Amino acid sequence: MKTLDEWLAYCERIHPKTIELGLDRVRAVAGRMQLRFDCPVITVAGTNGKGSTCAMLEAILGQAGFRTGVYTSPHLVHFEERCRIHGEIVTADALVPHFERVEAAREGTSLTYFEFTTLAIMSLMAQSPLDVAILEVGLGGRLDAVNIVDADCVVITSIDLDHMEFLGPDRESIGREKAGVMRTGRPAVVSDPVPPQSVVDHAREIGADLWLFGRDFNFQGDPQQWSWAGRGRRYAGVAYPALRGANQLVNASGVLAALEAIRTTLPVTAQAVRNGLSMVELPGRFQIVPGQPALVLDVAHNPHSAAALAANLDAMGFYPQTHAVFGAMADKDLAPMLQKLGPIVDRWYFTDLPTPRAQAAVKLQEQWQGLETRRDVRASTHSNPKDAFEAALAAANPADRIVVFGSFYTVGGVLKDGIPRLGAKHV
Repeated sequence: MKTLDEWLAYCERIHPKTIELGLDRVRAVAGRMQLRFDCPVITVAGTNGKGSTCAMLEAILGQAGFRTGVYTSPHLVHFEERCRIHGEIVTADALVPHFERVEAAREGTSLTYFEFTTLAIMSLMAQSPLDVAILEVGLGGRLDAVNIVDADCVVITSIDLDHMEFLGPDRESIGREKAGVMRTGRPAVVSDPVPPQSVVDHAREIGADLWLFGRDFNFQGDPQQWSWAGRGRRYAGVAYPALRGANQLVNASGVLAALEAIRTTLPVTAQAVRNGLSMVELPGRFQIVPGQPALVLDVAHNPHSAAALAANLDAMGFYPQTHAVFGAMADKDLAPMLQKLGPIVDRWYFTDLPTPRAQAAVKLQEQWQGLETRRDVRASTHSNPKDAFEAALAAANPADRIVVFGSFYTVGGVLKDGIPRLGAKHV
């Protein structure tokens, strides 16, 4: 295998399951690779807000002059998006030697696609000149491949019901899994304003340095600016993060708490905080693309993030019609997502997605029909996100709004070929 695409196809073939939780196999291969980080590591877990949290940490630490490395998943369009070194997406050619390293160290050990690719990316990061590594947990925490690394600081974002077949039936069970990334004596920042008790209990059991929202840090905001206070530091009159949405203040508050918790190792100035928050970018998180009709891209793929999307859309003001392109995985709690957006959406465009895990567009439409109470709303089904988006674009007036949301595959499918008709230069 000489190209990244060939390696990714190989990774998809060698393991019968998409997900197999457990650290023994990954840890054994990482040991043979002698994989270790020579810089501080910040691990980010949670249900929603992980990507935004990683992006804000990266932006602020970069503005403070630190050389950053970031691993996030999944990607929107290209696999290489999962790793950024010094703020730049890595190249496919740079990744290939690290896939070779994993294969050489595997010695027949069974690895899932996620485990194999995680080891390859962490290998690249470990061999790069970094001052800090930021690692996003893929699923859960305790048994996720990222957790083979002992983080110097962890951030746990909002916790909600998702991946319940793997993590448990309620927030307490899920919280216990997320808390598995904590380490004894090291900072554990929980930015969820109402965390499950299991998270607090686990931190106390292992003796982590727990930072709780409302006790160890908090924020206040008015329409123009916001302020933050932690254990020993305050930031006043801070501009809102460049990432849109009211929920981003909760994420940013956790980011500032984490930076305060590790300030002796990675000191940042108030100016770095201001600059970083003002410049942070992350496609697909309540991303408003300029042009007509208005276009909103959001990877909201569970009830909690769908509720945040609905609130953010409400705050945008009046649009004559809102058109929604929606595709999602079959294992998601789809009914509450459709209900959250129902009062806002005037026309639905349900789409198939290029993965066996996806719910079929016709099934999505059937679920929606069982819930919909407004008689003036229409719906259609489409074979892919691009076709669904083009149908929405053809039906929308310039003053209308199109919302593309759901799976990363949905948003990525629309972004893949660019959106030139809407003047989306930055996408």
